[in-house]
Order: sequence, then structure tokens, then C-alpha cells
Amino acid sequence: MIDIGVIPNVPPAIIYIIGAALLPLLGKGKVRSIYLIALAVLGLIGVAVLTPQTSWVFPVLQGLDLTFLQVDSLSLIMGYIFAIIGAAAIIYSLDIVKENGELVCGLLYLGSAMGAVFAGDFFTLYIFWEIMAFSSLGLIWYSRTERATNAGMRYILFHLLGGCALLGGIIIHYMNTGSIAVGPVESGIGYFLLLAGIGVNTAFISLHSWLPDSYPKATLAGAVFMCVFTTKTGVYVLARTYPGVEAVAYMGGVMCLYGVAFALMQNDVRKLLSYHIVSQVGYMVAGIGIGTYIGINGGIAHVFNHILYKALLFMCMGAVIYSTGRHNLTELGGLAKKMPITMVTCMIAAFSISGVPGFNGYVSKGMVVHAAELEGMHILTIILIIGSVGTFLSFLKLTYFTFFKKNDEIEAKEAPLPMLIAMSAVAFLCVAIGVYPKMLYEILPYPAVALHYHAYGLAHTISTLELLIMTAVGFVVLLAVFSPHERITYDIDLLYRKAGRRFIWLCEQPLVTVAEGLDHGLQKAADSVVWFSRNPTTASKILAAKVAVAMAGSTVMRTLNPGYIQYEQDLAKLKQMHMEEPVPKVAIGTGVLLALLLFTLYLVVYLTHGVLWV
Repeated sequence: MIDIGVIPNVPPAIIYIIGAALLPLLGKGKVRSIYLIALAVLGLIGVAVLTPQTSWVFPVLQGLDLTFLQVDSLSLIMGYIFAIIGAAAIIYSLDIVKENGELVCGLLYLGSAMGAVFAGDFFTLYIFWEIMAFSSLGLIWYSRTERATNAGMRYILFHLLGGCALLGGIIIHYMNTGSIAVGPVESGIGYFLLLAGIGVNTAFISLHSWLPDSYPKATLAGAVFMCVFTTKTGVYVLARTYPGVEAVAYMGGVMCLYGVAFALMQNDVRKLLSYHIVSQVGYMVAGIGIGTYIGINGGIAHVFNHILYKALLFMCMGAVIYSTGRHNLTELGGLAKKMPITMVTCMIAAFSISGVPGFNGYVSKGMVVHAAELEGMHILTIILIIGSVGTFLSFLKLTYFTFFKKNDEIEAKEAPLPMLIAMSAVAFLCVAIGVYPKMLYEILPYPAVALHYHAYGLAHTISTLELLIMTAVGFVVLLAVFSPHERITYDIDLLYRKAGRRFIWLCEQPLVTVAEGLDHGLQKAADSVVWFSRNPTTASKILAAKVAVAMAGSTVMRTLNPGYIQYEQDLAKLKQMHMEEPVPKVAIGTGVLLALLLFTLYLVVYLTHGVLWV
């Protein structure tokens, strides 16, 4: 039986997955564009009509149900923002994506992310989790460069590792509890495996290097999709399973500082944005780890806002790369007059991510910091504030060297109209939520608590503005320090590569040598057994002669035993005998005697040990 509640309540994932399947039938002209716009609108409607507390449940086995739709306030807000940014990404792609395969990957990626956040059980979640990994891989490989191919291989290896950890944790959790409902996990091996699997997608430090490695190498439209779904789905699952875990909160703080530090060192514009995904996801993880109502509200609000301004930043930088063919800050500059709409929308996104009052990032970032203060987590509070300073520095650097630095040689024109429409719509939402945050508060998991939070409290607003002004002054004074450079920055994956080389050396040198030695020894032992079995009588005499020669071969024995030479001569004669000759026959009585002796020995062993074993 399928419990679907109200008829319109169907899993939004179905809309995008079926849409992806039908897309190749439509060619590449205007019909395709109309179809994609209709699909984007249908996806928005599909989420908008969902009614809380409804579900799609499929019984599979006795006591095992797969829940493909579980609607509540947490899954619903994720569905809203995924549908909104999915529509914007689709419109952004209309002119610049030529191959249907890339759009199919994007739609499958969007659909599987929708499936994951509305999944009510761990096994359904895992199915969509893996579809996300493989569909997003296509968005990297459609760049069709060697660097993208290699990055894609590293990307999928990381996510296969994370998927295996996630599945292991799910199975252990099911064996321990008998439940597969998505929710908090009992402590044990399954607890840590599940956390590691989620940690890969959420870009926990030491598990994050796939992100800045792969996102800059994706296609221009593909990077817009990729900056949204994987990490935010991870944060969503983290909120379901590990709310209020203090270690998770401090991992968020580490992510915040680590990401911003590496972002400041980047020259590639999309790599800078990629490291800031790690940093900004740190705020979300910190909010979830704090675990209070205000903390979870802050973390999820930052998911919503981050998706808007981060997608907008990738759209803007994609437009810059599309128009100029350049992706390094050292090659850019002078685009403010040539690409004015792109410049304005990028400035809005930069102010949003930096937490400037009047923009959406200020609202959610302040909520997370406030939650840390209320819980007395002073170190975490300081870390998050330092991260805000570093973020503002990064985006002063990005916007100045992209749009305002003098560069008379660069040639560019404004991006195509569909790109500008998508960018302008998302920029409008960044400002609208910043000016009127109540529209966001009302859809958060705990709206009553959110409505009591005053984002524009006088003291908080003034202190934020003071910090931003001081940061801006510091940037201007130390402009030479923040100038981009063409240099390689090594991340933690350098340790992985070195460890990998050592492991390969270990496999190719010592382990192979030991294996060859063991193989040689076993082969020699096998040859000896075969040699002995051919003629046990002669072989026994030879072995006995060898023992005698060895015992008589010492200096002392040679002195005491003049017959040593005779032993050697006897051994030489025995070795000349043919082992293939038949075994000499023995008398019947001797044979019977030997059989009786063996049987007696067997009885003694059985009576003394066999009875005890029974």
C-alpha cells in the first residue's frame, strides 16, 4: 500500500529524474529551452504544493519500509531552496550548455538531491546519495580536459569511500535497532562510520580535498549545480543524525578557519570560491553541532542563504570566464565597465557572503554566532568572527582584482541574457532576505524561536559594521600583501599523495620481496616432499647420512672421530642412487609390525587426548 496523503504530494525527485530521461528526445533548439523552463517551473510547483506530515511509503519486506517522501519543516525548507536554485541553474545553462548529456547529469543531480532530503529512511537516502555522486561526476568530465578527468577520478574515489562508510553505518544501525528511519544514531562503530560518510559529503577537514580539486574543473554550468547540492545535503543529514554533538560544532569552527585561510591564497577564481564553500559550510556544521533551537535554525538558515549567494558567485565567475576565457585573478581586471550587470550581482553576492548588514548572509551568520555565545562556547565564537574577517578580505580581493584593477588589454562583453536573468533573480533574493528576514524565519525548523531573534539589534549591527570597516581599511593598506600570485598551494591531499607513494613502494619492494621469498620457500618445501615421496627408504637414508655428516662435521668431532671421511663417502654414494627406483620390498612380518606400531600409537593418542576433547 502506498500512503500518499493528498494527491499533489509526490516526491519532487520524480519530476527531475523523469525530466532528465525525456530531455535527449528534444534535440538542442528552442523546444529544449522551453521544455527546461517548464521543467524548472514544474519543479518549483511540485515543492510548493507539498503538505507537511505526508509521505510515500513502499513496504519491501516484513518490517522494512522504504519512505520516498517524508515532509516536515526541515525537509521542506531544503526542498524550497533546492527547487529555487535548480530553476536558476537551469535558466543559467540555456545558452552555454550545448550537449544534452551535461543537462541530463545536472537534472539527475538535482533530482537525487531532492530525493535525499525527502527520504524518510536510510536505505532510500543511500540510493539517492550514490546517484548524486555519479551524476555530479558527469558535470566534471564534460569539461573534456585531462585535468578534469583526473580530478573526476579523485572525486569519485572519495565519494565511493564515503558511500561505503555510510552504508556500513546504516547496516550496523539497522542491526542494532531494527529501524532504518533517518534519525539520531546510537554510539558504536556504526556511529563513527555514518559520521565519516556524512563527513565526506560535508567536507570535514581531512576529508575535504575533493571539493577544491574538482569544482574549479567542472563545466561553467556544472559548477553552479555542484556548489549547491552535495555539501548541503550532507549538512541536512547531519542535522537529522548528529544535532548537539559538541565535536561536530568545533569541526565547523576548524572548517571555517581552514577554508578561509586557503581561499586567501588562491589565484583561480573558482578555486577561491570552492575553499569558501568549506569555510561557509563550517558555519552550518557549527550551528548543527551547537544543537539548540537557535543553533539549528542558524545552521539551516545559513544553508538557505549560502546556496543563494554561493550559486550567484559561481554564476558571476562563470560569466567572467565565459566572456574572457580567463580564470586567474592575475589575468583579470577592468571588467566593471565591460560587464556592469555581472559586476553588480557579484558585489551583492560578495556582500552577502561577507555578512554585510542588509544582505542575507548577515542574518544567518549572526544567528549561528549568537547561538555559540548563548551556549558559552567562546572559542568557537571567536573562530567564527575571525572567519568573517577572512571572508570579507577574500571577497574584497576577488571583486577588486576581477572588476576594478586596471587592465586595458582585456576584451569582454556582458554575459548572455539567460545568464543575466538567473544572476539578477538570485541577487534580488539575497537582498530581499537581508532586508526582510522574516520571510526566511517563517520556514525555518523552529519558526517561533527564529521570530524572537533580532538580526538588526543596534549593538550587533554597529559592531559588525565596525569590524567590516576595519577589515576594508586593512585591505587597502595591505593591498600588495593580498595581490594574487601564480603559485601552487598544497592542501592536505599532499599527505595522501605522499602516503600513497610510500604504500606503492611498500607493495612493490619489501612486500614483493617477502612474497617471493615465501613462494620460493614453499616451492622448495613442496619439491622436498615430492622428492621424499618418490623413495622414502632411500630418502630416509640420505637424510640420516646428512645428519651424521653434519654432527660429525664440527672441528671437535673431526678430531674425536677419524671416520668422518667415511660418512662423507657414504653420503656421496647415497646421493648417486636414483630416487625414481621402486621402494625396496620388506618382509610381511616387518610390514605387519609397522602397522601394529602405528595402530597402537593411534590408540594411545585417542585414549589420552580424544576422550578429553569429547
